[in-house]
Amino acid sequence: MKFNAQSFLNFLILFSLEILIVLFFEKGFIRFIFGDFLVVIMLYYFLKSFINAKPLSIATWVLLFAFAIEFLQMTNLLSWLNLEQDKLAHLILGNTFEITDLVAYSLGIIGVLFIEKKR
Repeated sequence: MKFNAQSFLNFLILFSLEILIVLFFEKGFIRFIFGDFLVVIMLYYFLKSFINAKPLSIATWVLLFAFAIEFLQMTNLLSWLNLEQDKLAHLILGNTFEITDLVAYSLGIIGVLFIEKKR
């Protein structure tokens, strides 16, 4: 493990963008598709801030995690955790399975791998 300041800065910028999306977009492409696209990139840079591993390894774990959360939405996860009324849990874990989310996550990971390859 080694702290990577540039990756952490990238994470903070993306985290700020995600907060702005939540605050200013209630519906539509930016909230539901672009936000999902950015969230996997944000998670990638968060992990890269602390883990010294190949980009493909980090990206694969992030994509598997995002897919797992998405598929868990089919199981009424929030009900199981007794968090149906928790707005933050709805925001972080979601509550409905969407194929388009899987596509957005995949495109986000492809995008970040493209960026990493260009560096």
